[in-house]
Amino acid sequence: MTYASIMVAVDLGDHARERIRLAGHVADDFRAHLIGVAAEMPAYEFAPAGPTLGGAYCIASIQEAVVNDLRMAHEAFKEAVGNRSRVEWRSNLDFPLGFLTGQSAAADLLVVGRGDEGSPLMSVNTGDALMQLGLPVLVVPPKVDHLDAKRVAVGWKNTREARRAIRDALPFLKRASQAVVVSIDDGKGAADTRDIVALLQSHDVYATAVSKDAYGAETSEALVDAACEHGADLLVAGAYGHGRLREWAFGGVTRDLLAAAPICCLMSH
Repeated sequence: MTYASIMVAVDLGDHARERIRLAGHVADDFRAHLIGVAAEMPAYEFAPAGPTLGGAYCIASIQEAVVNDLRMAHEAFKEAVGNRSRVEWRSNLDFPLGFLTGQSAAADLLVVGRGDEGSPLMSVNTGDALMQLGLPVLVVPPKVDHLDAKRVAVGWKNTREARRAIRDALPFLKRASQAVVVSIDDGKGAADTRDIVALLQSHDVYATAVSKDAYGAETSEALVDAACEHGADLLVAGAYGHGRLREWAFGGVTRDLLAAAPICCLMSH
């Protein structure tokens, strides 16, 4: 099992080049094809309506501005990928998430930003991507441009989303020198890790288990602490196990990780 094609969402944010470089390194590790994707929808609502003098010129100017934005995104992509040969660029005048969804059939893994960068032009909402694309999503925090993934932490709770995330992360897990399965006791008891550790070991993954008490902290904070304690730079976790609306209203692990995780997170829904 491997990733044969990796897709990276490109925008005009300050950290886009770092994310592209990381995606390029991951593509190198798996000898994968790398696809850069960007889209922007022209703001036609600001063009004059009806047969107004200069209306056609305004529409053309709006489109030209978007084409220029896409050209800048393409230049950033080309600069960040360097002289790699197995790369491809896809862009269009479209809504970013809609275009990305349409292209997602070409990829095994999507690389996106963490979502706290001030919604740069052409950016994709990470939560929307997780919910809609049906792909594992590698979420990259700002100022991170490389992922070793020699040690990987797995946030474990026996849910559909967590089981899916582990299977989606197997290419990383099989390459890792160690995978630590972390179960968090949030006052209701830590999850049983025996079956999932045995499954990973059957896939030739060197897996161990650890339980950690939250001690009043958020579960997401305890997960990140455990990952860092074991030297992991990648955290694997299921996304929106309690439903996205509930997490938006009351908070939850996925929302917290997307907002503040200092290490890369591979998430699946």
